[in-house]
Amino acid sequence: MILEMKVPSPGESITEVEIAEWLVEDGDYVEKDQAIAEVDSDKATLELPAEESGTITLKAEVGDAVAVGEVVCLIDTDAPKPEGTGAVEESAKGTPKKEDAQEKPASETSKQAPKTYATGTPSPAAKKILDEKDIPAASVKGTGRDGRITKEDAVSAVPAMGSPTGGNRGETRSKLSMLRRKVAERLVSAKNETAMLTTFNEVDMTPIFELRKKYKEDFKEKHGVSLGFMSFFTKACVRALEMFPAVNSMIDGKEMISYNFCDISIAVSGPKGLMVPVIRNAENLTFRGVEAEVKRLAIRAREGEITVDEMTGGTFTITNGGVFGSMLSTPIINPPQSAILGMHNIVERPIVRDGAIAIAPVMYVALSYDHRIIDGKESVGFLVAVKEALENPEELLMENNIERALEM
Repeated sequence: MILEMKVPSPGESITEVEIAEWLVEDGDYVEKDQAIAEVDSDKATLELPAEESGTITLKAEVGDAVAVGEVVCLIDTDAPKPEGTGAVEESAKGTPKKEDAQEKPASETSKQAPKTYATGTPSPAAKKILDEKDIPAASVKGTGRDGRITKEDAVSAVPAMGSPTGGNRGETRSKLSMLRRKVAERLVSAKNETAMLTTFNEVDMTPIFELRKKYKEDFKEKHGVSLGFMSFFTKACVRALEMFPAVNSMIDGKEMISYNFCDISIAVSGPKGLMVPVIRNAENLTFRGVEAEVKRLAIRAREGEITVDEMTGGTFTITNGGVFGSMLSTPIINPPQSAILGMHNIVERPIVRDGAIAIAPVMYVALSYDHRIIDGKESVGFLVAVKEALENPEELLMENNIERALEM
């Protein structure tokens, strides 16, 4: 029986995926539920498991965009499972006979090794495009399986840029993943379709440093998670969103949708690019609850296990460029949301406290917002509310009961 394996739907709004990598070779014997491929959607990278055991025939190449429901491989379920690993046969198959090696003229051998460019066999569509452009296939680096030149490689190919002038003039070309292309589209859309402005402020982090220094070890020992900065910032943002509901709103055509809950998206750098998982109903979470959810989502994102549902939605975003050393930036809104808070690195700076100059750990914070529905008064007020909560967390975030707030 020949089983047709089709691309399953990764999520409600996803209609197309891209073959990121085949984990098996054409003709391999695969076991049921074995991961045979990685596919990229515009939101996440997912593994494709074999539906049955048998010999596989690949019907799509790496880099191909395939529609949900399209056949990507065939599995012959009647094929017998091969005995042993087959390593000996492969080794024998790949080792040329001595006579063959001796019979080949030296000139023939030298012709097979390209001097400048890696060569590959173009697909029929790629060959047609290269012929139209008058570009030799030998000058194109193939990104398909076994160095095969794909249609996309041919479309991107450009003629040689004159004679070399000495020095290293190498270049590499790689196709953007579907996730990266989608992120790029959304960023350009946010810049072009919103009236985005950014307002800045600075936060004296001394009170939070003192709280963490006093309770960090006990908190981790009791709850199994660290008392980081994200719980303080999340709680501060939830408080500010309740004070300024326009910041927790979105535009839908000619209407503004305001939410009475706070789903906080957190930007996480994953192996395939920026991921933005969502902390649901952050207004109901304790400090421990926020830290546990941040840890869970960050691990899943970095291990490539995050699901589309875990990244869908969100009413407000927090991004932390400070972990990479950023002093100041203007974060881009995560559409269709209307605002995003940017955290930055913490540096000891001179500040004025009670009329005297003091050295304090200071973080610059930035709020980018859509001026179409958020006025300057609301955006500045929101950021001031965040600053006030972070500089007085015991009173404004913990209701003057630190141990109860931290569940100590």
